[in-house]
Amino acid sequence: MTEMIGALHDFHDVAYARNWADRFVPTLPRRQLFDTIVERLLAHPLPYPHVVELGVGPGYLAHEVLSRIGNISYQGVDFSQAMFQIAAERLSDFDERLTLTQADLTSANWIDLITEPVGAVISTWALHDLGSEASIYHVYESVRRLLPENGLLLNGDFIKPDGILNEYEAGRLPIGRHIELLNEAGFQDVLSLIYLEQNVDEPTSANNYACFQAVSPSEPNGQII
Repeated sequence: MTEMIGALHDFHDVAYARNWADRFVPTLPRRQLFDTIVERLLAHPLPYPHVVELGVGPGYLAHEVLSRIGNISYQGVDFSQAMFQIAAERLSDFDERLTLTQADLTSANWIDLITEPVGAVISTWALHDLGSEASIYHVYESVRRLLPENGLLLNGDFIKPDGILNEYEAGRLPIGRHIELLNEAGFQDVLSLIYLEQNVDEPTSANNYACFQAVSPSEPNGQII
């Protein structure tokens, strides 16, 4: 029997959330993912200077973005109040530009909680925890409706490597499947920007992740104003 690659979390528990945040301190490869996201945000002309992060967690990515890009506002979305406590502490220097919003990304109307025009939606190591391909597609399709023309989606997440024998939890999809779902959701310029900590011989739940870029096309899509 092959090992199941995945992890179970209780992010509603304060002690568990703090312990997880302490263990998940960004390593050099994880910072390379952050660099990729920041560089794309700086290089892409955002239609609005407001960035939404899905799964803000302990605020590691948010701190990187807010400290390196000064002309944006930031909305961190998560379902865990325990994580909000940690993120608020880490991001206290950016209170004037930061909003934290509790939402369940598997719900049908989470985008209703995004109350100002959005230029980019970003995420790291979060969407796989939604537990299914259908839930990930729902998020992609919702973001597609949220973003205006030329809005940017950047999703860095754990993936299932091609050709691997191990069984993976349902939310870890191959790179090619992410690209297919993003195209099906109506995005353009869909590509994988980087693939980090590749490990197909002895994979663990903490390696094999990629960053996907997608751009919202010019057709009207119900952008929230």
